[in-house]
Amino acid sequence: MLTSLLRDVSRSFYLTLRALPAAVRPQISLAYLLARATDTLADTELVPVEERLTALAELRERILGRSSERLDFSGFVLPSPAGDGGPGQALPTNRTAAAERTLLLRIEDALAVLASLPGEDLEKIRTVLEIITGGQELDLRRFELRRAPGATVPAALRTQAELDDYTYRVAGCVGEFWTAVCRARLFPEEPLDDAWLRDHGVRFGKGLQLVNILRDLPADLRQGRCYLPAEDLRSAGLVPGDLLVPANASRLRPLYQRELDLAGAHLAAGWTYTQALPRGQVRVRLACAWPVLIGVRTLALLRETNPLAEKRVKVSRREVRQILLGTVWRCAWPRGWDGLYRRWSQVLPGAG
Repeated sequence: MLTSLLRDVSRSFYLTLRALPAAVRPQISLAYLLARATDTLADTELVPVEERLTALAELRERILGRSSERLDFSGFVLPSPAGDGGPGQALPTNRTAAAERTLLLRIEDALAVLASLPGEDLEKIRTVLEIITGGQELDLRRFELRRAPGATVPAALRTQAELDDYTYRVAGCVGEFWTAVCRARLFPEEPLDDAWLRDHGVRFGKGLQLVNILRDLPADLRQGRCYLPAEDLRSAGLVPGDLLVPANASRLRPLYQRELDLAGAHLAAGWTYTQALPRGQVRVRLACAWPVLIGVRTLALLRETNPLAEKRVKVSRREVRQILLGTVWRCAWPRGWDGLYRRWSQVLPGAG
C-alpha cells in the first residue's frame, strides 16, 4: 500500500527515491510520505485554518511519539466524485490528489511503519518531521491568519531572513536528514568532513525549494501568498499586490534575478555536495544529480520568462529523459560527469 501511494504522491521525485540503495530507501521514502501527509493537511483550503493547525499538531505529536491517540482525518475528505472510485479530498481530482486523499485516510499504516523502525532511523525521521511541521505551522500563521477575511492582496514574508528560515524548515532540513541517513547507513567510514557535507546538504535543499518558490510565484500570489520579502519589494517600489499584474514584471526583474542567482548558488553547492560523495555510491550520486540538474535547467527557463505570467515553467519530459540517461552513462566517466552541471545550467530554452 505505501509503495503505490509513494509512487502516486511523489510523481517525478519517485524516480529519485527508487534510485536510492535499499539500505536507505525505506527511511527516506517514509519521511517523504509523512511530510506529504502533513503538507496535505496544511494545504486543504476548504477546512478552516484553525482546524488545519489542530490536525497538523495532532499528527506531529503522533510522529514524535508523544501521543498514542488514533487519528481520524475523515473530516478532511469529502465523498468521492462520481467515477473516482475512492474517497475524495477537497483538492483537484487527479491521480496525485486521489493518492493524497488515501494517504490521509490510511495515515495509521504509515505511522505503524514508522514505529517499527530501529531507534536511530526513528529519531532521524522524527527530527526532520518536527522541523518540517513547524515550518508548515508557521506558514499557516504567517499567511492564513495574518490575511484579513475576504482580502485579495497577498500577504508577504517580511525579510530575507524569513525566506531563508522558511527554505530551511521545509527543504534545507531534508538535505540535513538525507546526509545523516546516507552517512550512517552507506559510508560511515569514509573520511569526509561531516560539517561541510551537512552544510552543503542544507544548501542543496534550500536551492530546490527556492526554485519551486520562484517557479510557483504567480500561483502562490493568487492564493494570497508572496514569498518574496516585503522589504525587498519596497526597495523596488513595489507592494505584494503589484505582483498580481503581469505588466509589472520589468520592475520586479532585478529583485527576481537576485533570487534566481541565490537559487543557482545553492544548487551549485548541491552539485559540489554530489561530487563529494564517494564514487562507489553510484545510486546516491544519481539520486542527488537528477534534482540538481532539473533545478538548474528550470532556472535557465525562468531567466527567459515573465516571472508574473500564469503559465507554469516546466522542464520538458524529453529533457528530463536526457538528464536521466546522460547521468547514467556518464557516472563511470568523471570528466563527462563533471561537465553535466555546466551543460544544463547554460543550455538555452528550447535547446536539446
